Amino acid sequence: MAAQEQETSRRIAVVTGASSGIGAATARHLAAEGFHVFCAARRGERVEQLAEEIGGTPVRCDVTSPQEVAELARTVGPVLHVLVNNAGGAFGLEPVVEANPDHWRSMYEVNVIGLLNVTKALMPALVASGDGVVLNVGSTAGRIAYEGGAGYTAAKHGTQVVTETLRLELCGQPVRVCEIAPGMVRTEEFGLVRFAGDREKAESVYAGVAEPLVAEDVADAIVWMVTRPSHVNIDELVIRPRAQAAQHKVHRVFDDPEHG
Repeated sequence: MAAQEQETSRRIAVVTGASSGIGAATARHLAAEGFHVFCAARRGERVEQLAEEIGGTPVRCDVTSPQEVAELARTVGPVLHVLVNNAGGAFGLEPVVEANPDHWRSMYEVNVIGLLNVTKALMPALVASGDGVVLNVGSTAGRIAYEGGAGYTAAKHGTQVVTETLRLELCGQPVRVCEIAPGMVRTEEFGLVRFAGDREKAESVYAGVAEPLVAEDVADAIVWMVTRPSHVNIDELVIRPRAQAAQHKVHRVFDDPEHG
């Protein structure tokens, strides 16, 4: 029996990639706003702990697997109010001519095909709610290119264009389509995954930046976007720390003279 059948008075949300970072923070914020949250991620033990903490429902789900996504849809049930497509990732920072095609395939699979799988599977439930919201977690990397980032920027440009297209195609349906595009966000795992566990390289991204965004900042903005009145659609929201004026313009302060 779907959990929502036991809680018919509560609004229902699904958050993918909920095992850590922005996804986990978003699940907590949505639960605090009264949503019953289905916490979906590949790491089942982590989402079980999160769901227990917030009174949600854990679902082990790899968004690149159509079978697991279909099971997610069955678990959620016939009505869904908010879908946060957060599952994603970046792998590697090599120049194009040195890039690993397997990394590029993996990034496209999770950031674009995974988003497609989940959105397709859950769209009937979103429409059935009479007031659904799809929020895709993109990136400022989906708006501008930078050296070493071609695979990730290509994938996140894909996220942006899929979002725009879906909004056009659903015009007239009771479903809003939004994208949030974070800039520099410091989370516990994103950089480590990108740099294959090299903590020094991961930390260097934030060197000298006193206050990058954290997952809770983005989660707070996501919850604001999906809780606007039903006639209001936040097409896109770009969110950066004050220290980051643009992809290549970041204010850094070093105490160590060697850093200048």
